[in-house]
Amino acid sequence: MYVLLTSSRRRLLIRWLTSVWLGVSVAGCARQIPEFDGTRAYRHLIRQTELGPRHPGSTGHDDARRLLVGELSQVAEVVQEQTFQYTDEDAGMTFDLTNIIASFLPDRRQRIMLGAHWDTRPRADRDPDPLVREQPILGANDGASGVAVLLEIARLLHEYPPPVGVDIILFDGEDYGQEGDIDRYILGSTHFAANMGAYRPRFGIVIDMIGDSDLAIYKEHYSVALCSPVVDLVWNTADRLGLEAFHPDVEYAVWDDHIPLLRAGIPCVLVIDFDYRYWHTLEDTPDKCSQESLAIVGELLTHVIYGQEAQGERNLP
Repeated sequence: MYVLLTSSRRRLLIRWLTSVWLGVSVAGCARQIPEFDGTRAYRHLIRQTELGPRHPGSTGHDDARRLLVGELSQVAEVVQEQTFQYTDEDAGMTFDLTNIIASFLPDRRQRIMLGAHWDTRPRADRDPDPLVREQPILGANDGASGVAVLLEIARLLHEYPPPVGVDIILFDGEDYGQEGDIDRYILGSTHFAANMGAYRPRFGIVIDMIGDSDLAIYKEHYSVALCSPVVDLVWNTADRLGLEAFHPDVEYAVWDDHIPLLRAGIPCVLVIDFDYRYWHTLEDTPDKCSQESLAIVGELLTHVIYGQEAQGERNLP
């Protein structure tokens, strides 16, 4: 992801996006909520990092794609691989990228989208040691954590059918870019948004960097400015559950996978803990993450999903 600090850039994007209709209809209902298992989620995190760095073009990237497709194929009714290519003209290289889409209750018109990126950064450009800044990172938090939560969510969706259809999308190429050049970030979500056809879920939630042992999640600027009903849904749910890691203040404007989805008309918010000292360094390793943090975000998402009420077709976006 890339953080935009220029206020003029924020205002320009907001003016452009406010022309997109972002209404969202959500409602709660009483039903049994399955229990999210943070221990199982943490094992998913470890399995990813055991493959090594997973940036496009690496062996770990190929291995991770096979792992994730295999895991989701065991529980989802439909799993699709949306493949595309990206050419880095500066490096003179072309990479094969893949968005992995797992659908639960695919015949349901009413749907929720959950997303995370599965690639890792090809360079440790924030590392305090300048000698290692061209080495790829392991991405335990920045990459593996969000995927780990969604893999455990996928198991619950399989065992306990939800009240609405759910699509889990693991985006590729989110973290390829160079700082200062936003066009090389969020490649997978940009491709998905440009090729999604008539797909319009009720709303979407993208999670990123949510495994930090010292978890503190604040509201993200673009999500609040452009999709406040879904932000309210998420934070009100966290407050009801007593999840103190979710804070009510707005922090950061983050260029992440929710941006192309917002542009395409999907009401979508970003859930991220951006206050992570090991971001884009070689120290982004599993010991900096915890199963407790994964469980907090997993519990939140589980309650959002199973708290939905299957509404009439006339209420759909």
